[in-house]
Amino acid sequence: MTMTTVPTLTDPSDGRIEDRPTWSELIEEVRESGQYPTTAEAERVTRIVLSALGGHVIGDERVDLARALPEEAARVIASQIPATRPLTAAEFVDSIAARIAGATPATARWDASSVLSVLPKRVGDDLLERILGQLPPGYALLFGRAELASPVE
Repeated sequence: MTMTTVPTLTDPSDGRIEDRPTWSELIEEVRESGQYPTTAEAERVTRIVLSALGGHVIGDERVDLARALPEEAARVIASQIPATRPLTAAEFVDSIAARIAGATPATARWDASSVLSVLPKRVGDDLLERILGQLPPGYALLFGRAELASPVE
């Protein structure tokens, strides 16, 4: 099996150089963000949310997202078949609820936000804006960002 290493990433928007995080660092951030009692629970939720997201981010944004995340997270995202239609943010949350036994829309929204809100500092503002540009309105809140209404024309 050939292993590929990923070089240090440079974000051209701010000149920042950052090493690719490890899977355990990402999971620990999600565990803290979601206040999950165990690492195993944080890992399970992270896999579910990233797999759901992986079907909705396409093209260069998907490639850049995978490059910015740990290799294990990149595999989860890259292995998803692109969705046939974009889900609204509410439908996205419902799709996560359907994958987690006993989940409600409220707990699934918590899980989605717990994972997605740790991504902005990992991927940078430029990539996050490009990703949000691909998704229907409402996703910014899941990433912990305010979503401003478009000006009325």
